[in-house]
Amino acid sequence: MKNLPSIFNDVIGPVMRGPSSSHTAASWRVGMMAVQMIEGNLRKALIEFDKDGAWVTNYEEQGTVLGMNGGLLGIDMSDDAMKQNERIASERGVQINYNISSFENSHANSMQLTLGSDKNDQVKILAASLGGGSFEIQKIDECRVKMKGDRYGLLIWSEDNLNNELEKLKPQGSNLKVVEMPDFNLHFMENADPFRKDLEEHIKNWKEVMKVCNIVPIMPVISGREKELPFSSIDSLIEFSRSKNMSLGELGLMYEGYRSGLSENELKDKMTELIEIIEGSISIGLAGTDFQDRILPQQSHLVAKAEKKGNILQGSIINKIVANVAAIMESKSALEVIVANPTAGSCGTVGAALKAVSDEVEASMDEKIMAYFASGLVGAYFAMGPGFSAEEHGCQVECGASAGMAAAAIVELFEGNASQALGAASMAIQNMIGLVCDPIADRVEAPCLGKNTSAAVNALSSATMALSGFAHLIPLDQVLDTVERVSADMPTCVKCTGLGGLAITPAAVKLKKQLEKIKADGERIS
Repeated sequence: MKNLPSIFNDVIGPVMRGPSSSHTAASWRVGMMAVQMIEGNLRKALIEFDKDGAWVTNYEEQGTVLGMNGGLLGIDMSDDAMKQNERIASERGVQINYNISSFENSHANSMQLTLGSDKNDQVKILAASLGGGSFEIQKIDECRVKMKGDRYGLLIWSEDNLNNELEKLKPQGSNLKVVEMPDFNLHFMENADPFRKDLEEHIKNWKEVMKVCNIVPIMPVISGREKELPFSSIDSLIEFSRSKNMSLGELGLMYEGYRSGLSENELKDKMTELIEIIEGSISIGLAGTDFQDRILPQQSHLVAKAEKKGNILQGSIINKIVANVAAIMESKSALEVIVANPTAGSCGTVGAALKAVSDEVEASMDEKIMAYFASGLVGAYFAMGPGFSAEEHGCQVECGASAGMAAAAIVELFEGNASQALGAASMAIQNMIGLVCDPIADRVEAPCLGKNTSAAVNALSSATMALSGFAHLIPLDQVLDTVERVSADMPTCVKCTGLGGLAITPAAVKLKKQLEKIKADGERIS
């Protein structure tokens, strides 16, 4: 059965800190997975980025070091200790170094880790960040694997091929693969359920076995419990929705239930937790945040002040959207806990628009939950297509995706049907095709704030048009195909490298130098 994207694994989430889900969250997840592959306690780590990759210019500024350090040290992303992980590494006697080098890889966001333990064990890992916090472990000690952190794993290094013996022992429903190398064999067993401790200990006692590592999944939803969906393509989804009279939110809930094997109540509880974090990040931002290493000061409170003075429209929902977007983005830039939705760079759009509209119509929590599931289903189809990596496709897959997700969610709040919701998503994404990713001074603040705000307002206008009966003309699946096609024509310099667009203007270069001075001596930007 095809392993479809999960709304909770790949679209709405992760819960994180830091500027970028691709850099910070994915690196944290890679670190959390990688440290499970050595015997003993971590003592040293070398993290390398390819000289021709997308991260070579900005890996520190966009939070890769923050995320990787936290993951290797086993610090939860929601823990305030994430902000102090360099100090914690020093206290534990863990040396973590970063380097630019050259190594074989197949993705712009590749990283190579070499870890050593206090038991003199060592492992080398190649991983890639796939966008929105998703990742893939691609090599372990030069053996090709494919691990995404969504299953339990048993890694077995041995002198001989033990496949026949392991086949007899493996739990029902688990997968077993072996990679043969000149000096050893790596056996890799995966399962939806934990491996028994006695099985691990039994295998460790075999004379041919060199090492065994039990890998615990780190993703919110475990894979391997999927059921076949009654729809696949967007056309079949629309047809199914009509035959069953189901909204897009109801279909999103069904989709994630079939994908995860979790009950409706469990799924709704998970979504409630995320909504509370998203709305909490708005409250934190509006209350005021401060962080030295950022470009923009607190600005979210200025909208209410301007409205009170009569300088802008009175009581406009646009005012609320602008303030909410800024509040979420300010929380993110201050390293407060946020939800990547679908990415950290575009985290302001869906939450800001839905909070403003939900407040306006006095939506219940259950109505908001269904709106988020509608947005999640649009995001799942986006993940099946181009995905959310700005390094591959530009900001059209971050703010463009979030605009489409938010538009569908707003239609759901107004009890529109699935066809209208998908039409709204189509129109919103059409308006963002070709959007470049050019963060100023390598911080995910500007022009990201303006792009998130434009995406949220775009979502509201697209939902308004769809609910009013406007024609979207191009089906959503063809819009997603167009995003990928346009991406192929976009130069790499405008795909989150800091080498094009607004990032290379004189003003941006000056800001970057000022931020470097802040880091050196604590001086503030004036």
